[in-house]
Amino acid sequence: MSYPRNLAVQVLMMVLLVIFAYPLAAPASPPEKSDNLTVSGILADAQGKGVKEVEIELLVNGRQVKPLGRDERLETGGKGSFVGRYRLAQGTLPDARVQVRAVKPSWQLRESEPLKVLDAGADPAGHRLFQTQADLTLKRQITPAFWIAALVLLVVYVLIAAEAMHRTLAAFLGAALILFITYTAGTFDKNYFILSFEDAMRSIDLNVIFLLMGMMIIVGVLKKTGLFQWLAYKSYARARGNIFVLSFILQVITAIASAFLDNVTAMLLMIPVTIEIAVTLKINPMTLLIPEVFASNVGGTATLIGDPPNILIGSYAKLTFVQFVTNLALICTVCLIITSLWYLWWYKKGYLQADVKDVDRTIAYLKEEYKITNKKLTIMALGILGFVIFLFIIHGVLHMEPSVAALIGSMALLAVSRVDIVEMLEHEVEWPTLVFFIGLFMVIAGAEETGLIQIIAEWVKDLSRGNLTAAVVLVLWVSAIASAFIDNIPFTATMLPIIAFLNQTIPGAESGVLWWSLALGACLGGNGTMIGASANVVTVGLAEKAGYHISFLAYMRACWWPMIITVTLSMVYLLLFY
Repeated sequence: MSYPRNLAVQVLMMVLLVIFAYPLAAPASPPEKSDNLTVSGILADAQGKGVKEVEIELLVNGRQVKPLGRDERLETGGKGSFVGRYRLAQGTLPDARVQVRAVKPSWQLRESEPLKVLDAGADPAGHRLFQTQADLTLKRQITPAFWIAALVLLVVYVLIAAEAMHRTLAAFLGAALILFITYTAGTFDKNYFILSFEDAMRSIDLNVIFLLMGMMIIVGVLKKTGLFQWLAYKSYARARGNIFVLSFILQVITAIASAFLDNVTAMLLMIPVTIEIAVTLKINPMTLLIPEVFASNVGGTATLIGDPPNILIGSYAKLTFVQFVTNLALICTVCLIITSLWYLWWYKKGYLQADVKDVDRTIAYLKEEYKITNKKLTIMALGILGFVIFLFIIHGVLHMEPSVAALIGSMALLAVSRVDIVEMLEHEVEWPTLVFFIGLFMVIAGAEETGLIQIIAEWVKDLSRGNLTAAVVLVLWVSAIASAFIDNIPFTATMLPIIAFLNQTIPGAESGVLWWSLALGACLGGNGTMIGASANVVTVGLAEKAGYHISFLAYMRACWWPMIITVTLSMVYLLLFY
């Protein structure tokens, strides 16, 4: 009874196997053949610079075709180049009308002329292969994002210049506002898209941030040694009661210190000592402090690390420490000598009122009061500082960013000196300044992405009519006058892409002379008023804290004409030697 049943089951299984296995065993139908098209090209602006993140659309006979790939979206890379692959029905090419459309916020929509499609043969499977090239030049478009970015940049400048709020808050508020508008209004309407978060992060120049942080730590350790106070005592002893000689020596020391430490740090170290010496001599400390801060800005102009604008320029343009010294040290030395003599004449009456009756007693007092407190730490700090400066000199040969030199020096100094790193980070690193730079970089990036910077650059180019001499004079004086009334740091950051544009469009500018025009204008022009440079603000603030006030106009009277003299000397130097 069971045998027939088992036989029936086996027959049924064989029938099912035949039914379901036959399609698998049957030969597959050949894949449908197609036309495969590869489209490549470069999208650039009017100056030939590649435009990134432009969405590429392929139009075949007026209809959009999606590229092969998971995201089905094609964008240009960092240098404006793109490569896309498309699959079309067999026989579509090469006779079809093939075009490329470029789409990006703040840029005019651009559609190419019909492209020439080339036959590249066939692959082993029999698919026809075609390729074409699409190079397009894009033009800027004025959108709401442009006006918003321009307004934010202007408001940040006004808030900083008027000191309506701390400059760090002003810069970061502007950056936050740009990102907020981008991801609210810009999400629904691309005309309000200003700056992506990814581009905002890429705009932060960490070379500048880490260079400043490293040097702040090195100087913080040097503070503990009493070295700068000792130098002030030695200056007075060398002058032997002659206030004119003392003022000149203090200016020279401040300028040299500013060249290798940065002008703000140098003034922070010199101000307390200078006030103490002035009180001892019974003269107004401002008669020594103003020449010193002027000298600090002049000295800081000579090197890559001496003034924040130079740090910005060097990092952006990939200029080395040696290039700064070679091109700027000579004119800065001339300016230092001329302005030092100017201030000896300007403050002659104040110096003649100094009480220098008992010079030996004053020297003995200063010798006891201002001495090196830790010789071992001084030797270690100076040795490592010398090593860092050596790395600055050869960093171009090593292809090493200056920030690497500053960081290795500062960390090595902390390791060998056993100074508490937490104390250094809490008290010596000026975090508000570093955060200010971060916010400022993002605000400038917003202005650059929406086309504001390019429009300003084209205006400068048109004004100079493409003449290098006119451009040098224009950049120098515009930088100087502007930096006198707004902080030279945000101004320099704004000018960087403008100078880069001019270097590409003005014949002869490839020598780099416009970078030196910007450096001299921004650094020396910052001497014009008390708000023009960070060192000025620090000096006035600490002097007022000690009870010595100076008004905006009084400061300007003391510094405006020396500033004009130094910028004029710089103009003559640039026109003669470049």
